Amino acid sequence: MKKLIQITLLSKSFGDQTVLDNIDFNLEKGEIIGLIGPSGSGKSTLIKTMLGMEKADKGEALVLDNKMPKREILSNIGYMAQSDALYELLTGYENIEFFGKMKGIPQLKEEIAYVAKIVDLTDHLNKSVSNYSGGMKRRLSLAIALIGNPKLLILDEPTVGIDPSLRRNIWKELFKQRDNGVGILVTTHVMDEAELTDKVGLLLHGDIIDFDTPKNLKEKNNVTTIEEVFLKVEDK
Repeated sequence: MKKLIQITLLSKSFGDQTVLDNIDFNLEKGEIIGLIGPSGSGKSTLIKTMLGMEKADKGEALVLDNKMPKREILSNIGYMAQSDALYELLTGYENIEFFGKMKGIPQLKEEIAYVAKIVDLTDHLNKSVSNYSGGMKRRLSLAIALIGNPKLLILDEPTVGIDPSLRRNIWKELFKQRDNGVGILVTTHVMDEAELTDKVGLLLHGDIIDFDTPKNLKEKNNVTTIEEVFLKVEDK
């Protein structure tokens, strides 16, 4: 299996508002794809629809060669939602442990220690999540997504509220995962993060209006940054 995500003519509307309009793209093993676009452009809806949390009006989304939702393959997917879905009365450790057990991960204690170190939560694992800051909750959600060596990572704005130094360390881990063959789909509002991806999809008004490497997008639009690419395309 080379293509981990296959999206074909995927459309989704809420009432008379079209949120996704015949979306097409693929994500392969060992590849990081970034989706950028303003709030309301359809990034989160695209992710929810491909994962089976929203029903498409038409088109097809295959994740690891399967239509979602499909419980049997969830252990191969690391998903971080835009909104944190955590158990506030449990500790950080207990949250990771809960999701790790759901995935059937062996050597769970070692896995928890590894992902906690990546997101710099080692010293806070025994604290109740109700006492976590917003940034700490995002980091915990990312740790849960990373646990168990998934084949595919789907991360919806993973670095919101995370300081620049830690964000750099997180991207080092994402590069490591990619180089080990993991496919990664990441949405972001941080344009310098989009520069770090292998391909960027510009999502606007429910449509991917351009999809290419950061280098090619900048050359086609005669600009020096992805932010300038987006602003130029948005103006059109």
